[in-house]
Amino acid sequence: MKRPEPVQVIKQRRDLGLARLVESVPYIGWLGITFERKGDELTATLGFSDRLIGNPMLPALHGGATAAFLESTATIQLAWTMLWDEIESGRVDPESLTPETLPRLPKTIDFTVDYLRTGLPRDAYARARVVRSGRRYASVQVEAWQDNRERPYAAATGHFLMPARDG
Repeated sequence: MKRPEPVQVIKQRRDLGLARLVESVPYIGWLGITFERKGDELTATLGFSDRLIGNPMLPALHGGATAAFLESTATIQLAWTMLWDEIESGRVDPESLTPETLPRLPKTIDFTVDYLRTGLPRDAYARARVVRSGRRYASVQVEAWQDNRERPYAAATGHFLMPARDG
């Protein structure tokens, strides 16, 4: 009987898969978005930068930066959900993942953002929840907050065209 892999090896494999996925989207790095993984749940962080300010009189985060943060979080969550299954089943070795071998990202069909309050000049966090994911279509909800998870400053709903899967 084969012994189970040590938890550190499993964690490293998962973290490497996520890192390769996030690195494949340069815009995410340019915005300063990072992802933390706990099991299959992701939390995105938009690190504060002065270049993200849209209204310096308030100051407030730019609505476009907020929308990009939410859409990036939704897209990575969807792609991670697909990649997670492939990594866990052993069909994909994260060591072999390159921009050429990563699964294609879902394509946005529509994305609606609700700005609930002013985004303050500080770090922001977001989590996406896949509401429905089929072979061709997925629906995702995202919430972003800053100091208090119970007081989101923005929320979004997006619909995505899922890439064809091989095999």
